[in-house]
Amino acid sequence: MVRDLADDAPELQDVLAALDDPACRRIIMELNDPQTARELAEKTDIPLSTLYRKLDLLTAASLVRELTEIREDGHHTSRYQLAVESVNIALTDDCEFDVTIERPPRTTDERLERLWSEVRKET
Repeated sequence: MVRDLADDAPELQDVLAALDDPACRRIIMELNDPQTARELAEKTDIPLSTLYRKLDLLTAASLVRELTEIREDGHHTSRYQLAVESVNIALTDDCEFDVTIERPPRTTDERLERLWSEVRKET
């Protein structure tokens, strides 16, 4: 599942569930650079089937982004990248919880990919 996180406002419960999960926290700690699920499974000692479920949880919370690596041989690979710099949870004036996620600046490739995605939606 490839999701664009630029406009995603994650649900508070999704963020809390992901951050409460020890396996998800281990994955976050290992994502210094984009990695495949297999690489993450080896580094975290989390079984691959469990790791995919945790990556889905982290993606739903907009904490991790899935990138598709295009290969010349046609076998594309997914790499996972940390999609946040910080997560802030605050209480609003109406006594409701608000979650704000600060994201790293987008690379030129990411901006181009988003633009191309928008063009494809229009056609």
